Amino acid sequence: MERTFCMIKPDGVRRGLTGEILARLEKKGFRIVALKKMRIPRELAERHYAEHKEKPFFPGLVEFITSGPVVAMVLEGPGVIAELRKLMGATNPADALPGTIRGDYATTIDENVIHGSATPEDAEREIRLFFREDEIVG
Repeated sequence: MERTFCMIKPDGVRRGLTGEILARLEKKGFRIVALKKMRIPRELAERHYAEHKEKPFFPGLVEFITSGPVVAMVLEGPGVIAELRKLMGATNPADALPGTIRGDYATTIDENVIHGSATPEDAEREIRLFFREDEIVG
């Protein structure tokens, strides 16, 4: 069974989309095996986005993700990494299809409601960043 990391970003939490997004994830058949609402400390945000550290948008990315609470989770299911990416839609909401989370709810590329790991390696790293092993139940 594959696992991935998923996060409802501050804009999604602020806009009251948490319940709707969680319902869509469960209706898709993903099992939520870890879940917590949290404020991401700056140091964790910088580690999470470390691959973007030298890019000009890095400071804004860190500022945004630490601007309010997020809902972090671990999802489990067959092919969950690729399937979640499809359900989320394109990173730029202008390119996201209707029916995807970003297509339906995201407003800008900077505030696009949801994050999901891109690869198995990213999923493993991100899960370890946000959850202790004993917090994952499933």
